[in-house]
Amino acid sequence: MSFSNKIIIYTDGSSLGNPGPGGYGAVIWFTDEDRVIEIGEQEENKTTNNRMEIMAAIESLLAVNDKDGLVVIYTDSEYLLNGITKWIFSWQKKGWRTAGKKPVLNQDLWQRLLLLVKEREEKWGKITWKRIPGHAGHLGNERADVIATSFAGGEDVTFAYGTREEYEKIFDGKLEIQ
Repeated sequence: MSFSNKIIIYTDGSSLGNPGPGGYGAVIWFTDEDRVIEIGEQEENKTTNNRMEIMAAIESLLAVNDKDGLVVIYTDSEYLLNGITKWIFSWQKKGWRTAGKKPVLNQDLWQRLLLLVKEREEKWGKITWKRIPGHAGHLGNERADVIATSFAGGEDVTFAYGTREEYEKIFDGKLEIQ
């Protein structure tokens, strides 16, 4: 399958207290439509940064479920990146146990994410996962972080959206494809 359009997603998660109240955020850029949207939500129950990182990926994939195109997900979370691209296969083989034979933390979310990834890839092609350094001036990552930390802090969040150009003007930055 070959698509000229890409869906670029920047995700982030946050928890205050870790565990504590949390939130996730994501910036989604539909390149074929030249449209950018933001999503996010608060988790009031005690949660962790890692759970919120996974939730950001889950909710992003749900948001693009019916859109064709190759998905590229940028994350600053090594836990999310390694979990979904490496560790998850070993966890499955070991009955959702770690190398130390302990139950995998966040198994419920990992199983949900894996299902969404498989469904997406069967329908539209492989998802590409990329590491992006946090707090390094990348607009998509910075906005995902602001959304996530704002929700974790119980603050009101106003989502931004528009064309790529409009979005970049709002924040005086550039969305990048690496």
